[in-house]
Amino acid sequence: MADQASPSTPAPPQTAASETSKADVFQTGKVLTIAAGHAVHDTYTGFLPPLLPDLIAAFNLSNAQAGLLSAFTQLPSVLQPFIGHLADRLSLRYLVILAPAITATMMSLLGVAPSYLVAALLLTVAGLSSAGLHAVGPAMAGRISGDKLGRGMSFWMVGGELGRTLGPVLVVSAITLLSLQGIAWLMVAGWLASLLLYLRLRGVSGRPEIPQGAMPWRMALRNMRPLFLPLALYLAVSSFINIALTTYLPTFLREQGSGLWLAGASLSILEAAGVAGALVGGSLSDHLGRRRVLAASMAINTVLMFIFVSTQGWVRTALLPILGFTSLARTPVVMAMVQQTYPENRALANGSYMALSFLIRSGMLVVFGALADVLGLRSVFALSAFLLLVGMPAIWFFPAPKQAQGGESDGAPVPRA
Repeated sequence: MADQASPSTPAPPQTAASETSKADVFQTGKVLTIAAGHAVHDTYTGFLPPLLPDLIAAFNLSNAQAGLLSAFTQLPSVLQPFIGHLADRLSLRYLVILAPAITATMMSLLGVAPSYLVAALLLTVAGLSSAGLHAVGPAMAGRISGDKLGRGMSFWMVGGELGRTLGPVLVVSAITLLSLQGIAWLMVAGWLASLLLYLRLRGVSGRPEIPQGAMPWRMALRNMRPLFLPLALYLAVSSFINIALTTYLPTFLREQGSGLWLAGASLSILEAAGVAGALVGGSLSDHLGRRRVLAASMAINTVLMFIFVSTQGWVRTALLPILGFTSLARTPVVMAMVQQTYPENRALANGSYMALSFLIRSGMLVVFGALADVLGLRSVFALSAFLLLVGMPAIWFFPAPKQAQGGESDGAPVPRA
């Protein structure tokens, strides 16, 4: 009959809701798998600080030589833009899959390293493995986070924070139970983690579905200047207050008369609250917008830091969790903004951000220490809060992210028809 649809009759147009592609769906299981791999990996990178006293004694090291050991794990971070550029064209998911096994092996073998040179080589390989994971992992998680990119970066950050919290406790316990040489057995957990990542992620691509959309790296980096110039200013002022809270906090508290217990526990309190901040910050930015969340976090952080420096006793202790929450809430938001702004070169943008962050933080560590020698820690802590306030306008110079996942320019969702 005339009113019957023939096989060749075109299907009726789909509604806006039915056109929502799988790319808009937050793939919870896979994002959690990548975050868990990040947690296991960073557990092993957290071995070095507790191992340093044993390595100093074993190899008769100076403090400068011991400090260089940490540099061996950090310097490969400058390769992250190059790794990210490759990841925009090739599927480098095996860098994510193998990273826990490689890093676990290198860090666990430190206990049986026969010489300083061998220890340096082990740490360099671990640093390369870490650079690969941190260049590819966030971009890979971002691609399967759909229109909840901030939430995906929150999960990624929480994994890293949990790993860095667990690592020192695990290796100290292992040394107590197994001896320094016995920590080599800890690598087995890293191998098992990589096996699980392989089983869970072997079907997830480590590159964009249309890799030819990625620009040549020189052109891409030129196009990224509008973001990375204000981002460099933001990282400089944000790194300053983060260094105060994560590196010099115990020293500051002891200098101000706090007891040994509070000074020792302060970083644990800060990091525990930071895990919650990292989880909430990115997810909140998916709904309220990236710039709004960044601005609120910076404003609250500034006020609380001024109060923290000016008070004593229980008030200072009570402020530690809020300072940790607001400080670490910003990182997943910035990571989401970087990836959302350059979706065609997501891994290159993320790798460039990570390398820039490393370089600026390294420079700020030197500046912070030099100022503390001249002005005193209390004055520099107050200065860090002032700089964060002064640097706040930088976030409004970030270019508007592309509406790649149904988001407005600042990350807030656009209602669907």
